[in-house]
Amino acid sequence: MFDRASTLGDTLDSPVGRAVIERHLPGIAASPMAQQYRGVRLGQLIALVPELEDPAARERLWTALAEVGDGEERAPYAPAITADAAYEGDAVARGSAALTPPASVALWDPLEIRIVGPSHGNPFVDVELDAVFTRGGEQVRAGGFYDGDGVYVIRALADHEGEWTFETRSTARSLDGITGTATVGPARDGSHGPVRVAGFHFRHADGTPHRPLGTTAYAWTHQPEALQEQTLATLADAPFTKIRMCVFPKSYLYNANEPDDFPFAGSLADGFDLERFDPAHFRRLEKRIAQLGALGIEADLILFHAYDRWGFADLGPAVDERYLRYVVRRLSGFANVWWSMANEYDLLWSKDTPDWERLAAIVGEEDAFGHLNSIHNCRPFYDYNAPWITHVSVQRVDVYRTAENTDEWRERWGKPVVIDECAYEGDIDQGWGNITGEEMVRRFWEGAVRGGYVGHGETYLPDALGLDDDVLWWSKGGELHGSSPERIGFLERLIAEAPAGVWDPLPSDWDVPWGGSDRVRVGYFGFNRPRFRNLVLPEGQWRVEVIDTWNMTIEQVPGRHPAGSVRVELPGRQFMAVRATHVDDAR
Repeated sequence: MFDRASTLGDTLDSPVGRAVIERHLPGIAASPMAQQYRGVRLGQLIALVPELEDPAARERLWTALAEVGDGEERAPYAPAITADAAYEGDAVARGSAALTPPASVALWDPLEIRIVGPSHGNPFVDVELDAVFTRGGEQVRAGGFYDGDGVYVIRALADHEGEWTFETRSTARSLDGITGTATVGPARDGSHGPVRVAGFHFRHADGTPHRPLGTTAYAWTHQPEALQEQTLATLADAPFTKIRMCVFPKSYLYNANEPDDFPFAGSLADGFDLERFDPAHFRRLEKRIAQLGALGIEADLILFHAYDRWGFADLGPAVDERYLRYVVRRLSGFANVWWSMANEYDLLWSKDTPDWERLAAIVGEEDAFGHLNSIHNCRPFYDYNAPWITHVSVQRVDVYRTAENTDEWRERWGKPVVIDECAYEGDIDQGWGNITGEEMVRRFWEGAVRGGYVGHGETYLPDALGLDDDVLWWSKGGELHGSSPERIGFLERLIAEAPAGVWDPLPSDWDVPWGGSDRVRVGYFGFNRPRFRNLVLPEGQWRVEVIDTWNMTIEQVPGRHPAGSVRVELPGRQFMAVRATHVDDAR
């Protein structure tokens, strides 16, 4: 049958399929797009054809295609599997499995219950397990997972100091009704808890401001061990506080290597057992998440994406749900986790808006600790008004202009705006991966003065760097070679100096955006290069500084300046800014 998984080429090659396309998408069949995108799945047309941004139009197309078919039935998706109520017989004593008493943990660390129990059959699907924790007079549920070799784990985020009690619940008698206590002590130095939304910005649970200075290395945890360690060493010296990364491996340009292991047991050559996960794979992922946390970096985990040759992009509803529950149960105990339902959701041909809403509800059900969650677009925006979405996560909407929309998007959705993909500094042949370091830094500044957060990535060709492999930071990590990270760190230091540690958009000139607060005002000239500027200052006394955002210098204009107009001399170079800071009369 023709459906969202059918390719455009196969559909157009069928007379009845072509007739449906011509009726619902007039002009597409005869356009150059028909040849250019023959291999594109019909579901991916959402990202390419504006008419299909309307859910009703998509539904009409899918319905019409299903009615004509192509004479071949597609293999059905794997069915849901219900936990086995008879997994252990009545002869097994309730709560008889061996509990490893939880160790005392620090606030904001993972608190684990580990139980050695039955391993017959397939515990990944045969056994359901969770625990109800009581702390601070309140209860919270955390789901458990099978960690292989007869070991079951229930992991909670230690979000409250003091004594915790717990009781397990399970369809396996030996795992049901186990009780115990755990102690949560003070937070470790530098540990601030999960990031929460604070108006249009972010704060950790203990109130410490968080500015998501993000970078992207999609598949860094799917690379050889030495390369992963090199990535961590690079991040230790970089300014970034968030990294976008995939749970599933990635297949795309410069991503041809086969990972050593996968979330599911198996391999591309031998096939995957979609009823069994690979615990060793997840333990390695957990290790990397913990190492990121030690560096003060948030792991923005992409749960689904379309860049796939293993079948993970189209697992079917039941396996999608099984995967999500396992991942969220394993990882929601880490404070530095964010969820991203998808990278470029509109390219995942097998899912539409109702699917994303259902999957997001599963994440919300399994994550009792309220980690941030969003979804990322290729072309059409998701409806960021959805209540489960905590912040806006977008990529560029124009070859050039994107960060300039930040303040408008804040107003449209009333949520923090994170432009996770504004294009990448590099020199590959793709337009999304060959902007200069200067342009990357300019986009960061344009977003910052409008009250948002822009993300970094790097795609330099290895041969231009004298390297023999195909390691590009944007996907595999490794080393940074660009000129923007240091300048991005300079911007971060300037924002941190603001009274509240954030910039918000201010009334702006027609040609210069202004941001900051009522006491610190920053104007950014971008690619313009004036030799002077007449600033109009509000009431009070002001210190005025000229900032060279590229050379990372700050030069004070002599004297204090009262309300009114002041002429500020500028060097006639691009990428300059001015900062006016209110000075108390008492000083």
